[in-house]
Amino acid sequence: MNRKQFLILLVLVLVLGAASWMVLRSKQDSWHGGGAAIGRKLLPDLAVNDVAQISLKSGTGEVTLARDNHLWCVRDRAGYPANFSQLSGLLLKLADLKVSQNVDLGPSQMGRFELLPPGSGAESGTALELKDASGKTLGSLLLGKKHLKKPAANAQMGGMDGEGWPDGRYVLTGARTVALISDALEDVQAKPDQWLSKDFFAIEKPRAIAVQFPVATNSWKLTRATETGDWQLADARAGEKLDSSKIASVTSPFSYGGFNDVAPLTASNAPGNTVLTVETFDGFTYAANIGAKAGEDYPVHFSLTATLPPARTPGAEEKPADKTRLDAEFAARQKTLADKLAKESAGTNWVYQLSAYSVDELLKPRAQLLAEAATNSAATAK
Repeated sequence: MNRKQFLILLVLVLVLGAASWMVLRSKQDSWHGGGAAIGRKLLPDLAVNDVAQISLKSGTGEVTLARDNHLWCVRDRAGYPANFSQLSGLLLKLADLKVSQNVDLGPSQMGRFELLPPGSGAESGTALELKDASGKTLGSLLLGKKHLKKPAANAQMGGMDGEGWPDGRYVLTGARTVALISDALEDVQAKPDQWLSKDFFAIEKPRAIAVQFPVATNSWKLTRATETGDWQLADARAGEKLDSSKIASVTSPFSYGGFNDVAPLTASNAPGNTVLTVETFDGFTYAANIGAKAGEDYPVHFSLTATLPPARTPGAEEKPADKTRLDAEFAARQKTLADKLAKESAGTNWVYQLSAYSVDELLKPRAQLLAEAATNSAATAK
């Protein structure tokens, strides 16, 4: 082979190599059905600020989140405020989702990846649809099976089955466009209770706590004179003495915060006649009507009143500079309390489902708050 023939052969090899590389790259970077390339955004034209409604539907539930007067709410819970941080985080995530891998599937394989329409049984996915204020669809996805990252020891098994942890999800856009994304979107569930704003009543600095039971002899009231003072049993009877270890769980009512679900207050779902009342050093009075436990939850309705001092009383020897500072601090504190009152008053139109662990300890009858009599202690010691 002479030099000229060698050069011609070399050029042909390079041309064929380049052509093969281009074909391979084209196959890797395209979706089945002509979708976006790997690394491209899943919803490239999504205008996040235009989204006014998010709908989720699966085989077991559905939820609609809607923006009303610039506030997001959960329509399936009579317009209760939605968790804006969770909701906005989802929108930003959807706008930035990228294709990690293209998946070439036929119709018979959709069920294996849980990409059948909602209501198609265990192999159905979760439909997500975004709309603007006029009802125009801005984007839609069908969320399918989560992709599991396998431990190194099981990596050779391949496929989707086997143990591991979620590191992505199969999604369907359009009729046949399937892709794998690198986010499992585990908190995207078609359940109304998962999208509720969990801001709750913050009962701070209690000075009196009382529970009124249907059986009056079980009722009790605790008071204290200062924010750091010891709790006392109001109207203590002869021989009654509080056990500090037994009252620890009742002196910070609902401090765990949060709730599991909510429903608008109606005449038919108003809770029962066990009432927990808390008065605070800030002038707030909370009354919680607690119904009978259903499953692992208690239905609880809160009412709220507050008496805030209209003005500050200066000290007799208060200096002008101190007066200005103290007046400003008082005004700031008053505004904080007024804002708190307005915010929490809006929550009094609902019945909350509270976990039993946050309520059971508050419903101790009077006898369970008392120290044992000396005679009983002596008998136990023997």
